[in-house]
Amino acid sequence: MPPSSRRAPHRGTARATGRTRGRGPAATLLLLVMSSVFAVLALGSPAQAADGDRTVIGTLRNSADANNPVPGVTINVESSKGETYTGESNDEGRFEISVPASDDGTLSVVLDTDTLPDGVDLRPGAPDTLKPTGSLSTITANFALGPDNRQVSTKWDQVPQLLYNGLLFGIVLSLGALGLSMVFGTTGLTNFSHGELVTFGAVMTYMGNRVFGLPIVVSVLMAVVLSAAFGWLNDKGLWAPLRRRGTGLIAMMIVSIGLQFLLRNLYQYFTGGRSLTYREYVTPVGQDAFGLFTYTTRDIVIIAVSLLTLVAVTMALQFTRLGRATRAVSDNPALAASTGINVNRVITTVWIFGAALAGLGGAFLGFSQSVTYQLGAQVLLLIFAATCVGGLGSIWGAMVGSLIIGVFVETSTLFIPSELKYAGAMILLIIVLLFRPQGLLGRAQRIG
Repeated sequence: MPPSSRRAPHRGTARATGRTRGRGPAATLLLLVMSSVFAVLALGSPAQAADGDRTVIGTLRNSADANNPVPGVTINVESSKGETYTGESNDEGRFEISVPASDDGTLSVVLDTDTLPDGVDLRPGAPDTLKPTGSLSTITANFALGPDNRQVSTKWDQVPQLLYNGLLFGIVLSLGALGLSMVFGTTGLTNFSHGELVTFGAVMTYMGNRVFGLPIVVSVLMAVVLSAAFGWLNDKGLWAPLRRRGTGLIAMMIVSIGLQFLLRNLYQYFTGGRSLTYREYVTPVGQDAFGLFTYTTRDIVIIAVSLLTLVAVTMALQFTRLGRATRAVSDNPALAASTGINVNRVITTVWIFGAALAGLGGAFLGFSQSVTYQLGAQVLLLIFAATCVGGLGSIWGAMVGSLIIGVFVETSTLFIPSELKYAGAMILLIIVLLFRPQGLLGRAQRIG
């Protein structure tokens, strides 16, 4: 073949020293990528291992009596199939009614007002029958008892809480954005299946916590380890063979889109398309912070773990031998290979840590957004927006961009409906790309 017709070496790899013989190892590892997802999910898919029961919970409190609990009140859960399930509030005002999986009819939660104690009345205009929607296994039903003593606040009173929510969301989002940025920096690949790595972490945490009964901390650690292994399988079974073939970045991007839809449909099959919740710390008690905003201990732990993880990764990239090799490959893979750096090994390591970071972010997002097969798809564009706003391939840019996107998304609800808050992030992305295509902390030569 004439030299002019040869394909240029792919970004992120050294020039091949010989033609790869056979396709057996690559095909085997590619099958492992798919079979690992099947195996881990099939061991405890909610449709098979979970009992499928639905639980209606709630707490009765009387606002006319300093929000003290109201015990001894009967609550009936009526199914569209004609079945009725009855429960009673305990001394703490809490009730919990189980609906068996065999009864999949639409539910109506009815408060028996005749069982209300003397002096306790349903709030004027409040319904005594609730018809919850959705497919959550745990359904919360709250009835308003006593007068409405809530203080009406202006939208500006919500700013501290929205800022707190935005920073919390941005810190968790930065875990996924950092992983995406590391992969792009070393390979040049725009990985559209990165959101499914986020979903993988959430699903594995759910499996450990709900199906296998592990504590939530152990479940999160298990999800991170499995996500790292899943990232290794992704690279060894799919991306490394494509790099050896000299596949172009556009073709690899299209492959990532196909992988995205494949994994998403696998998640949908094994979760039944339902919104799932963890067994612990799903609705922790909020605590007041100087009257400005409400936080929970769970949020503080998530923030602390996320920050420690981000600091550890950035320090490793700055001061360790592997970190310096990663930055060298990101700057110039051919030059890095000529100095003795094993480029393929560095890229595989980046895939491992990038997937682990995405899995940790997914595990944390599962607390606030529940575990669904679309979890990664919901945040994928925000992750892309964060990396682009901060600067593609820039580690610090990914983190700064995530914080900006997180705060912007939450505070934008002051002016636009909450259903459109993610669209606001896309507008911010367009503005940044119009005036600074390389991002806030990116370098111009990274673009084009």
